Amino acid sequence: MTEFFHDCTTNERKREIEELLNNFAQQIGAWRFCLYFLSSTRNDYVMMYSLTVFENLINKMWLGVPSQDKMEIRSCLPKLLLAHHKTLPYFIRNKLCKVIVDIGRQDWPMFYHDFFTNILQLIQSPVTTPLGLIMLKTTSEELACPREDLSVARKEELRKLLLEQVQTVLGLLTGILETVWDKHSVTAATPPPSPTSGESGDLLSNLLQSPSSAKLLNQPIPILDVESEYICSLALECLAHLFSWIPLSASITPSLLTTIFHFARFGCDIRARKMASVNGSSQNCVLGQERGRLGVLAMSCINELMSKNCVPMEFEEYLLRMFQQTFYLLQKITKDNNAHTVKSRLEELDESYIEKFTDFLRLFVSVHLRRIESYSQFPVVEFLTLLFKYTFHQPTHEGYFSCLDIWTLFLDYLTSKIKSRLGDKEAVLNRYEDALVLLLTEVLNRIQFRYNQAQLEELDDETLDDDQTEWQRYLRQSLEVVAKVMELLPTHAFSTLFPVLQDNLEVYLGLQQFIVTSASGHRLNITAENDCRRLHCSLRDLSSLLQAVGRLAEYFIGDVFVVRFSDALTVVERLVKVTLYGSQIKLYNIETAVPSVLKPDLIDVHAQSLAALQAYSHWLAQYCSEAHRQNTQQFVTLISTTMDAVTPLISTKVQDKLLLSACHLLVSLATTVRPVFLISIPAVQKVFNRITDASAQRLVDKAQVLVCRALSNILLLPWPNLPENEQQWPVRSINHASLISALSRDYHNLKPNAVAPQRKMPLDDTKVIIHQTLSVLEDIVENISGESTKSRQICYQSLQESVQVSLALFPAFIHQSDVTDEMLSFFLTLFRGLRVQMGVPFTEQIIQTFLNMFTREQLAESILHEGSTGCRVVEKFLKILQVVVQEPGQVFKPFLPSIISLCMEQVYPIIAERPSPDVKAELFELLFRTLHHNWRYFFKSTVLASVQRGIAEEQMENESQFSAIMQAFGQSFLQPDIHLFKQNLFYLETLNTKQKLYHKKIFRTTMLFQFVNVLLQVLVHKSHDLLQEEIGIAIYNMASVDFDGFFAAFLPEFLTSCDGVDANQKNVLGRNFKMDRDLPSFTQSVHRLVNDLRYYRLCNDSLPPGTVKL
Repeated sequence: MTEFFHDCTTNERKREIEELLNNFAQQIGAWRFCLYFLSSTRNDYVMMYSLTVFENLINKMWLGVPSQDKMEIRSCLPKLLLAHHKTLPYFIRNKLCKVIVDIGRQDWPMFYHDFFTNILQLIQSPVTTPLGLIMLKTTSEELACPREDLSVARKEELRKLLLEQVQTVLGLLTGILETVWDKHSVTAATPPPSPTSGESGDLLSNLLQSPSSAKLLNQPIPILDVESEYICSLALECLAHLFSWIPLSASITPSLLTTIFHFARFGCDIRARKMASVNGSSQNCVLGQERGRLGVLAMSCINELMSKNCVPMEFEEYLLRMFQQTFYLLQKITKDNNAHTVKSRLEELDESYIEKFTDFLRLFVSVHLRRIESYSQFPVVEFLTLLFKYTFHQPTHEGYFSCLDIWTLFLDYLTSKIKSRLGDKEAVLNRYEDALVLLLTEVLNRIQFRYNQAQLEELDDETLDDDQTEWQRYLRQSLEVVAKVMELLPTHAFSTLFPVLQDNLEVYLGLQQFIVTSASGHRLNITAENDCRRLHCSLRDLSSLLQAVGRLAEYFIGDVFVVRFSDALTVVERLVKVTLYGSQIKLYNIETAVPSVLKPDLIDVHAQSLAALQAYSHWLAQYCSEAHRQNTQQFVTLISTTMDAVTPLISTKVQDKLLLSACHLLVSLATTVRPVFLISIPAVQKVFNRITDASAQRLVDKAQVLVCRALSNILLLPWPNLPENEQQWPVRSINHASLISALSRDYHNLKPNAVAPQRKMPLDDTKVIIHQTLSVLEDIVENISGESTKSRQICYQSLQESVQVSLALFPAFIHQSDVTDEMLSFFLTLFRGLRVQMGVPFTEQIIQTFLNMFTREQLAESILHEGSTGCRVVEKFLKILQVVVQEPGQVFKPFLPSIISLCMEQVYPIIAERPSPDVKAELFELLFRTLHHNWRYFFKSTVLASVQRGIAEEQMENESQFSAIMQAFGQSFLQPDIHLFKQNLFYLETLNTKQKLYHKKIFRTTMLFQFVNVLLQVLVHKSHDLLQEEIGIAIYNMASVDFDGFFAAFLPEFLTSCDGVDANQKNVLGRNFKMDRDLPSFTQSVHRLVNDLRYYRLCNDSLPPGTVKL
């Protein structure tokens, strides 16, 4: 063993030693040697190896061990444990305990009747209490939720046996904890605190009715010796595990709960730690930490009980008592009038104790608040006060986030409570109004540098995690809380937020007076370091507050539009003013004293003001329809001023962040607001000219796409509130055509024509033109696809030539998978959005071109040799075919035979054997859609047949294709890819729900039980364990088509074919499968069959060769 673990041993030699050891372990009498080793050696490696041999023997070979040997092992191992438990290293001792518990799991109570009584005796004898507790915890872990290597009947028996012992065990554990507490509290040196007003305020007497319990919890915390500390921590660990599986019941007594709470105080008792550090010895410091750990363990017990949602009536009172005691602790933690000391106190507590405490509060609010709130004696508002202090004094950001989550849960609870009881809305809100306003103010202060600079500067704003930086996450979570309060108290929230925004805006708008013109341009004349720092903080805050104002936009629209109109108008006017100001004095290009800090700040504020204005686009749309009736100048001014702010930013000289914000705002104006006069605003015409001017520099891809989408939408989308005859379609149609032709000028030149043979152009340049044009066109089509027929008609007319060009170019680029990929994306979008407008003949021509191009060779090249891009090309092609096969009516039916043969004869053979999931998901979706939307292609249902249901079986057509598709589905269940498995199982189940697939004669007679067999084997092999439930339900749905056949023929046949089990075991398995025909009982029988089959195989593998089976 020492050689095996030595650094110098080679891997070769390690393998040899491993083989020797494994062979030794497989020998039948090896355990005797191991017993000798265990009692005679002090080498950890040898002891660990010997215990592993025992573990293997008990868990895998026990059935074949002679009963005489079993008795010997059952008596020797516990003796060994008793003799050496004090001297063994803890990991060896724990392993030995586990081995003895493993024997109990197999043999108690039948052959090892004193297994559990021995544990109870160990616990009761003071010398062996720790050992007994370790045995108890191991028993709870191994027997209450055993792993799979037991039969279902045995698992149920063990749980029942353990439940019978619960009351005794809990009584013992209560006794241990109480004894330790009482023994040490008598000798505690400190006198009890005098009943001054500090400890027992009104809040306390509110929370704890009986003065006795308040007194109890005020006792000083005893100082424990190391041994007692150890015993208590073991007892609490046992309780935490027991609570994880025993039901809430009267056996969890009030005295047990009170005792656990006593220990929970260890976590929030700083005095004990301070004393430990004053006494100076390192031993005492360790003690302080250990004591903290007792608090953590006690809180774990409490949280196990808290997390149970199902609370029996008789347990509710206990719960109330638990809450009162925990809130006493919460009050202890946060008790101080001086904020600084609360925070420093929380910093001194153990971090995991704070975590557990926060978990407790979260469970309280999410699971129990609705139950407790109705108790008149439970002071919810006072609880919120404590939670408030606890939240805003958290020492870490993570702790603060967790507390914000609790407030979010509370706000959700309030919102849903008000929705369900609208009559009491005022009463509920009045009760909580002060708390909510406080929360709002404090959360707003927390996101401002003005109040919280030190903490905010620690947040990282560079590295992305889940697509957001730490700072963005902090801001977003805070704003969610602000928004939820706004929903409950709109006027309060607005009057709290707007003045703060106003203050910061004043600073920003006042920057104009500090701008001086210099030789190189404009410069911001603020240079003193202190001023720059103050400006930086103010700009960061303005940016956050703009986001807050944007987040609240949704609370000004809909039913409340008129009531809150003036507030919203104030906000929007301010935002328009700010964006215009930023664009006019070009703050994004200004020179500053600290360019690395102030320039990004100025750009960010400008971008956020545009984004905030964009958030109000739905409000503007509602205003637009109101204004349409009154035709107000005010609305026109708002929109045209906004356009004056946006247009100068649509330029290559502007930073991307700002440019994209401007583009998004433009898109929202064009798409959501849609004012009739937009096109006639000079600023908008400027943008048109810029985009269609061939000599102008092209914007970055993303911006170019957005601007083109906006311009196209201005021309294509119907104006709200106007009749069809006033939509000016003819003019708009001409304008749209000229816009598109300008955008695709270069693209059309790529098409070779008869007059001038094509000029040779470098391939890369060609690719750039194709990419730039198609990305813009595809986006335009995608955005119009859900709109009115007229809009789509005009769009297709403008695009017609580009579509023709694309089809003509397609064959030339078939070997350039990146180009093919973009072209197919474009065609896919066309098929999804404009197939009606394209008309049948042209669509047929496109499909035919594709089917001709994608030969078997081409498919193989794409899938096998071109990596992910090649696979993407084939996937897009299959997606286009999915759209085709879903089209109702007869138009595309003629393509079905060639689509199915492409799938089954060309694509499927290439991918069937490849382990990689590429292309498979799309192929099976195409097959599913083909069946789902073209059922009549396979099953011709005549009216007569459906009238005489049950006599005439439906006629079957294209039978071989149907069988091939089903065969492919069956094959996919034998492959490891779990996503494909789940998707295909769902497809079969859907076909059964919608089209009665499992009932069809061909399926019933030739495939049904093959599928059931495959699914059962998958369960037995545990290869797709995450889908156990879905597989069970599918087996039920298949079997239910022919239960008689399943029970009489399939099940016996399945069992006969099972290897690794003998005839007697097969009979037991068959007998245990109940004949019930309801879903829950049937799936339970399936899972029982699978579990026990695995268990029997395990047992049989463990029998020594040549064993005679009876």
